[in-house]
Amino acid sequence: MIKKSMITMLALSTLIMTACTQKAPDLGGEEGKNNISDSVDIANDTVTIDENKYGNENTDTVSESKYNSSSDGFQSIYFDFGDYSISSEMENHITSNTNIVNSESNTIKIEGNCDEFGTDEYNYALGLKRAKSVKDAIAAQGVSESKMVIISYGESSPTCSSPTDSCYEKNRRVDLRLVK
Repeated sequence: MIKKSMITMLALSTLIMTACTQKAPDLGGEEGKNNISDSVDIANDTVTIDENKYGNENTDTVSESKYNSSSDGFQSIYFDFGDYSISSEMENHITSNTNIVNSESNTIKIEGNCDEFGTDEYNYALGLKRAKSVKDAIAAQGVSESKMVIISYGESSPTCSSPTDSCYEKNRRVDLRLVK
């Protein structure tokens, strides 16, 4: 009798402990690096900005076909699920944004964003990687890196909150703004 209850208790304990473990998705990158150490590699490129001073000018009244959550004439850059590489469809947005950066004397804030899937740490790291890839793409077109700062909002700054695929796609983005 005692043996049977101990086995039942052991099985129940194992089931509970297994259900409580969660592994963060892998962001890829170099072998032997995980998403947290990758975010440390680019931490020196980040800056903390007082949003109350500079504002976050997202709007919910943008038309569905030309959705853009960036401001100051910039175009948002969108990413595939879990990805931080710039797709060929977004390259013209990079070129357009580069032209604006070249015509401005102000610093540009590049904001990485994610959908709600993944842990907070994963989404923060993915947001940093997205912002860094946009910064690198603009810098590759001749813009000084000193004119750009990156920040990650992870999943904390969604432009849409409906549980639909089209909404999730809008949240996988990088927004650009002038720091005024």
